[in-house]
Amino acid sequence: MKIAKHAKLGILGGTFNPVHVGHLILAQESAEKLGLDKVVFVPSNIPPHKSETSVINAEDRYNMLLFAIQGNPLFEVSRLEIERHGRSYSVESMKEFRMAYGKEAGLFFITGSDSLKEISTWKDLKGIFKLVKFVVAEREGYPLEGVPEEAQVIRITPIGISSSLIRERIGKSRSIRYLVPDGVLGYIEEKRLYRTC
Repeated sequence: MKIAKHAKLGILGGTFNPVHVGHLILAQESAEKLGLDKVVFVPSNIPPHKSETSVINAEDRYNMLLFAIQGNPLFEVSRLEIERHGRSYSVESMKEFRMAYGKEAGLFFITGSDSLKEISTWKDLKGIFKLVKFVVAEREGYPLEGVPEEAQVIRITPIGISSSLIRERIGKSRSIRYLVPDGVLGYIEEKRLYRTC
């Protein structure tokens, strides 16, 4: 992906286990509020703060993201962390994005307020602040507590959907229709994902 020299790029990292409409609304509204030219979803390979047993393989999560963004030219999906292998650390990804797009590109690393509870454990948080603009999007049920002073806060439409809710519903054989895009729903059903959750 190439962007113009002075373009504004949103980077939305996460496990996406699975991706759902809340993620897409977050990305769309962040783009509108921040004036972004692109939003890149960056699925983690092995997330450092989550149990590996609860996370399905990265290729399935990547494929679901491809289905999720179909039809929206504003969105792209990156294999950066998947191809780097090992545990995924945001600071390493931000270094690679900055190297790829240069010092003049506007890079915005977007995270939900649910991440604030563990932000003190992130690897080289100050290094992230030096590389990109750090954006915290308020998420329903997760108050804005412990927001770093370097961060920009945006408010998005509150959507009470989470990946854990979706996994729980699948485990109980309940419908997830309208909680995820149709392509993601079809992929989950075809692959019988999350059936043991």
